[in-house]
Amino acid sequence: MVPSGTLLVTALPLAALDGPLKAFPHTSIRSNGLTWDGSGVMFLSLLSDTTPMTGKIVAINGSPRSGWNTDMLINEAIKGAESKGYMVQKFDLYKIERFTGCISCFGCKREAHRGECVVKDGLKPVLDAIREADGIIMGAPNYFGDLCAQFKTFYERLVFPYLTYNKERPCCNERKIPVLLIMTSNAPDTLYKDMLENYKNVLTNFIGPTTVFVSGETMQVKDYSKFDWTFFDGPQRVERREKVFPQELKKAFDTGSALLD
Repeated sequence: MVPSGTLLVTALPLAALDGPLKAFPHTSIRSNGLTWDGSGVMFLSLLSDTTPMTGKIVAINGSPRSGWNTDMLINEAIKGAESKGYMVQKFDLYKIERFTGCISCFGCKREAHRGECVVKDGLKPVLDAIREADGIIMGAPNYFGDLCAQFKTFYERLVFPYLTYNKERPCCNERKIPVLLIMTSNAPDTLYKDMLENYKNVLTNFIGPTTVFVSGETMQVKDYSKFDWTFFDGPQRVERREKVFPQELKKAFDTGSALLD
């Protein structure tokens, strides 16, 4: 028995790891003090009196801006999930291999692959990971009144395989999992209520019970004086970032922590 709080460093060969880890060398997998960085050589774990891992969550960043609003909120939700001991695997849609939207091949409607997207491109590992997950954290910025195109491409491929076109059984997903959908926008957080309600309804019906989290009037750049953007009050956005956004990060943490409750 190793005492609680003892630092345990273990080196493992790649061959000793499960297949799913070997399949995703460009993703980050973390769980309660344990980190897999794709190198195949080491885990570092700090043992403590925390809740043991009881589930896996897949996180999807649909924003092209790493380290900015959407990504920050997703990362806080991930931290919240990890605080409960859950393993989290994160994918950045703008960094994975090339992928497309649904190509209407209808392979997902045939018995052999019912409910599964059969297109083999950069999105295939992401969708396969979700099929084995216990929850999803996903987020995207609002571009031109809707979630950004890269996210919508993923969204098509996520949802459409479960649509059966059958009146008696419109959805073939028999394993619903909770979803946290995060949207950021430079507009007020209530402006796109109807649009988000539609996303929530579709995701709830085909993927699982969905919680929507919105951060509006976000700070888009650090220095507004460099741009001729008269739509925005730059100082107000900076002030909001300093005073309100930290509260939203805390809320994202709490929401991620409660995702599988």
